[in-house]
Amino acid sequence: MVADTGITTKPVSGTAAGVPFLALPPATGDARAPLVLGLHAFEPPRAEAALAGAVPMASLPAWRVYLGLPLFGARLPEGGVHEINHRGERDYLVELFGPVVEEAAAELHSVVSELRAAFPVTDTPVGLVGVGAGASAVLLALAERRTPVGAAAVVNPVVDPALVVTARERRTGTPYQWTDRAQLARARLDFDDRADEIARGHVPLLVVNGGLDEVVDPERGGALLTALAARTPGHALRHIVVPDLAHAIGPEPGLEPGPLTPAGVLTDRALTEWFHRHLTSSTQVRAGTEA
Repeated sequence: MVADTGITTKPVSGTAAGVPFLALPPATGDARAPLVLGLHAFEPPRAEAALAGAVPMASLPAWRVYLGLPLFGARLPEGGVHEINHRGERDYLVELFGPVVEEAAAELHSVVSELRAAFPVTDTPVGLVGVGAGASAVLLALAERRTPVGAAAVVNPVVDPALVVTARERRTGTPYQWTDRAQLARARLDFDDRADEIARGHVPLLVVNGGLDEVVDPERGGALLTALAARTPGHALRHIVVPDLAHAIGPEPGLEPGPLTPAGVLTDRALTEWFHRHLTSSTQVRAGTEA
């Protein structure tokens, strides 16, 4: 549980519902502001502080709270990194990627409840932003709608787990065994097939793809938005390709903030503008801030 922080101009770290976080206060310094949650990737940035450095959205008049993924950082299992590697070798999708994405999405509701009790945030729907596997968790949250979301953005989203499995096969030279359990896990996280569920929430969604992404081809992000647009004509959807952005949007080891690259600056700017337009500038949010 986190304590009431009052008004602060400095980053705040703690835990909410057992999830470690790093919170950055609003650029305006206002006591009450909307809440935007960030979920990091398996690749850099692979920690809360690293994600806060990669996409700080510094001018955004909102609390930006960056969450640690399950099995990462302070939540490493017994055996640490060795155990994580062992799980990946046994079955990357069933024992590692799938469980992390599923749990990260499922715990958002409890995390939001505790953050609302601890920080001076509005009671309006939250913003969600994720990178890589964290983006998969954001898309799963949109499909299952356990947490009210006012706007969302995903960077290099793994729209189909087969993409990371194939990338891992190329890297290791070891073919993946597609068991029945693996096929079920893929079906849960194949967001092309779950476009109907995502579209029903009518959440404004920005998809940012890297032109140098070796895991997720930018066309896959565009195809997802095309599918969503066909189901909800006129809905707020946007696809951006940042030419020099790779799948990993930060430097190794990905645990602390690194210097922003030109591609990183463009990505951060796109996210900031999206949430300015679709979260912090909405009539509903302004009313909540003034209450």
